[in-house]
Amino acid sequence: MRADRLVAALLLMQARGRVTAAELATELEVSVATARRDLEALSAAGIPVYPQPGRHGGWQLVGGARTDLSGLSAGEAQALFLLAGPAAESSDEVKAALRKLVRALPETYRSQAQAAAGATLVDPAGWGAVHKERPDEVRRLQAAVVRQQRVRFDYRGAPRVADPYGVIDKDGVWYLIAGTDRGQRTFRLDRLAGLDVTGDGFERPADFDLDAAWAEVVGEMEDRRSRTWATVRIPARFAWVLRDHFGRHFHPVLDEGEFVRVRVGAPEPRDIARTLSGWGSAVEVLEPGSVRAELARIGSELADLYRGE
Repeated sequence: MRADRLVAALLLMQARGRVTAAELATELEVSVATARRDLEALSAAGIPVYPQPGRHGGWQLVGGARTDLSGLSAGEAQALFLLAGPAAESSDEVKAALRKLVRALPETYRSQAQAAAGATLVDPAGWGAVHKERPDEVRRLQAAVVRQQRVRFDYRGAPRVADPYGVIDKDGVWYLIAGTDRGQRTFRLDRLAGLDVTGDGFERPADFDLDAAWAEVVGEMEDRRSRTWATVRIPARFAWVLRDHFGRHFHPVLDEGEFVRVRVGAPEPRDIARTLSGWGSAVEVLEPGSVRAELARIGSELADLYRGE
């Protein structure tokens, strides 16, 4: 993951004082071009990393070989932890690196750095949605989470004021968990408009845990999205199409060689039928009868509509 490479690059520069893109590529086992992009990403994020031209040049932390991480400003430390924090969810090495970085920072910066590391959660399991580009609001919301500043925005045409607790990247679709006057709510960022960071402060509940809060949201969504399950027989070479569409609501059941049996879930029988009807006879729903009946109804309607042709 890119974020753990960024942490490793910074630690390497702390140890050596100066490093070339080629040396970093060798250490991290990546291409020179990738190493150079990582160094440029650190610099763009506000970390005091700069290229030194010339025959004996390279990249170094401002301050020379003896610079340690206590030379980072509060903003620079936050930028680094915002980059690395999500990677720690799936990497013990990144978690260890972040703990070392926290200990290396001045006491006054530690709380905000730790807040930045926990401001974003990555959930790689999609809900069958199309991958989306990172919204422009993500960085501003991350900063508002770290600084505990209230935000204002329109959501589906209605004005909202919220206390941002954390942002979640779910397979490229971004969400905000926030406190409101109606209690804790979850907002999808691509449905949010006119974001304004008010500057007003708020206190995050002492017992709030982003992982636990998101797990509860996912559990509720899964219950709503998988009230109906169907067993489907499909050519094995096409199973990946259904897997991409149904996401975590796709489960292999039986490998029959040329064909496979899978289980797919959706809120209602008609939702499954609408998805599978375009496959024609290439896909057979074995059960339940409610989905088979919906497919028969759709087929009958299409036959009546186009019989004259």
